[in-house]
Amino acid sequence: MAKKITPGMETYLETIKKIEEEKKVVRVKGIARKLRVKMPTVTEALRNLCEEGLIRHEKYGHIELTPEGNKLAEEIDSRHQILFSFLREILGVDSQLADEDACRIEHVISRATVRRLVKFVHFVKDFPGGKRLLENFRNHLRDEKGICEEKKENDHVQ
Repeated sequence: MAKKITPGMETYLETIKKIEEEKKVVRVKGIARKLRVKMPTVTEALRNLCEEGLIRHEKYGHIELTPEGNKLAEEIDSRHQILFSFLREILGVDSQLADEDACRIEHVISRATVRRLVKFVHFVKDFPGGKRLLENFRNHLRDEKGICEEKKENDHVQ
């Protein structure tokens, strides 16, 4: 296993994995475009990932994940999907915000917490009263939103 993988390195692994799935061939330019960074920044990150044994990359050649890098990229993507599902389906967060927040959280959340989150999502979805619980929660959110909007209107009147 690699020594210390930073959130930035995880982002590069996840990006390489996504590009592989989309196009099959991963190049520095494609990573730079997807992450909206300059090519020298990508080159430096790739050097670090090579040193950690997570990718293979020859200068000016294509980039590929090692088995260890692929495994780590899959773990990162799995955390992202779990967090996105929780934020979107359980908490009702807007899709774009849920995706952005999942991307931030996926790098710092522990495996133990992810496991608990998965169990909680399954519990709520599979529990006989789970759908009713989610419906009540969403109604509570709507009611709360209505109360906040009423308060704003009253604040403007005064």
